[in-house]
Amino acid sequence: MKKFAVVAILVLAAVVLLKAQEGAAPPAQGGPGARNPAAEATLAAATERGRALFKDNCAACHGEDATGGRGTDLIRSTLIRHDKNGELIGPVVTGGRLEKAMPAFPSLMESQVSDIVAFLHAQITLFDLHTRFGPYPNDIPAARLATGSVEAGKAYFYGAGGCSNCHSPTGDLAGIASKYNPPDLEVRFLYPSGTPSTAVVTPPDGEKYEGTLLLNDGFNVAIQAKDGWYHSWPASSVKIEVHDPLAAHAALLDKYTDADMHNIFTYLETLK
Repeated sequence: MKKFAVVAILVLAAVVLLKAQEGAAPPAQGGPGARNPAAEATLAAATERGRALFKDNCAACHGEDATGGRGTDLIRSTLIRHDKNGELIGPVVTGGRLEKAMPAFPSLMESQVSDIVAFLHAQITLFDLHTRFGPYPNDIPAARLATGSVEAGKAYFYGAGGCSNCHSPTGDLAGIASKYNPPDLEVRFLYPSGTPSTAVVTPPDGEKYEGTLLLNDGFNVAIQAKDGWYHSWPASSVKIEVHDPLAAHAALLDKYTDADMHNIFTYLETLK
């Protein structure tokens, strides 16, 4: 028993000595995991510049923390998460995404785009750290988006916006705020979809064809007629009258102010 105790004391002394030597040894320079204070300071400065640029140019749609609003939640974006050094983010920022109503920002310099990239990656890192032990929130709270005036939104709905010409809060919009979560509701009123355009096409022989518009790209016109048949013509050879039930919404996109959009959403959010 005494022999075992002596051995244990010797082993413990060796461990203590080894730890003391490790503590006294200078840290390896440039090894894996070694800190680079200068690089960290440079990245932090770029991130803060990117934060300011993002707030001025992107936050109106994507939120100041990049978790979305009227536009995409960038924290969950596959493109953003797969980006390395801006090769995916950069072209989107400077070229835009017209199919998703995102404007281009060609005036931003390469260094400014780089700063925005640094900010987005920092936001992802921060978010992942905070949600490591919990799920990603499925919805953005209505309070984050309903920052306008209910009264002003209602006035726009019945006045300048002309919304009441087609919609009614006691008809097609009754309970709409309960049917859709806040981000989806905002997207639906800004960029409604699902209602196809119709067209009346008149070829040279004068016979009229009416149906759902399938193609009108300036080169060819195609419709599915009411009897189910598919018809197509060169665009230059026919007259076409298009009825787009969503045209009024598209026209409003050029007229909305930020205040208008926030006010309308805040009003719609009351239609439970």
